[in-house]
Amino acid sequence: MKTLKKGDKAPSFSALDQDGNLHKLADYTGKKLVVFFYPKANTPGCTAEACDLSNNYGRFTSNNYAILGVSADSAKAQLKFKEKFDFPFPLLADEDKSVIQAFGVWGPKKFMGKEYDGIHRTTFIIDEKGMISDVISDVKTKDHANQILG
Repeated sequence: MKTLKKGDKAPSFSALDQDGNLHKLADYTGKKLVVFFYPKANTPGCTAEACDLSNNYGRFTSNNYAILGVSADSAKAQLKFKEKFDFPFPLLADEDKSVIQAFGVWGPKKFMGKEYDGIHRTTFIIDEKGMISDVISDVKTKDHANQILG
């Protein structure tokens, strides 16, 4: 698992969101971008995390941030998740895991004594020039906006 760190250039990516719209890193030049990776749509931790970001969306936009959520869920699952909670930001359906692997957040995990490969809940803050300004791997799902915005 290649781990990106603060000061690295963000990987150039492109992926479709829940509505089939293409998003790529270059689209966000001039904005700060929060890319949050979560294991699975509509699960308790992922819902808490996305809802906290959504509830604080005004704070992000007023500070020149855009937000993208990313998981390996299908576009249909992402659409249901977005509509259910009325998220104001796109959710990328990275079914081939190209974005997930480019950011190095796929790898071995343990849950209830079982080992398996999955997405590590990680958030990357990318500056206006495409450089990683922060990596949050110890995500507090119910207070994630404050972890990012301080």
